Amino acid sequence: MSDETAAGGVKGEDGGHPCLSCGACCALYRVTFHWLETTSGNPAGVPVDLVEPVDLHRVAMKGTLSKPVRCVALEGEVGCKVRCRIHAQRSSTCRDFRVSWEDGVHDADCDRARAAIGLPPLEPWS
Repeated sequence: MSDETAAGGVKGEDGGHPCLSCGACCALYRVTFHWLETTSGNPAGVPVDLVEPVDLHRVAMKGTLSKPVRCVALEGEVGCKVRCRIHAQRSSTCRDFRVSWEDGVHDADCDRARAAIGLPPLEPWS
């Protein structure tokens, strides 16, 4: 994906991928997943020092279990310029979160997160 276009017909205000100028989902939602997705179960997984236990089988990204939420892996200023410092190692929960209008499909959870930090919903782009 280039800086000029984003996946599936949506782009950020700066013309790049909208996640890089948002980060709202990382500052609103709990990120819970099976512990086998960590480096304890998979050498290429989420670093185990970035998670905390939820129950016997699940862990959560530190910073996402209580309000105010902010994932420990999120760097930058939410709503301006952000990045995930473990993007290549992120959990299935993060991989499965859809940007609204990515691949032409609206996503209410993305819109809800953006609204929570004062950003407008994304619009389809062609």
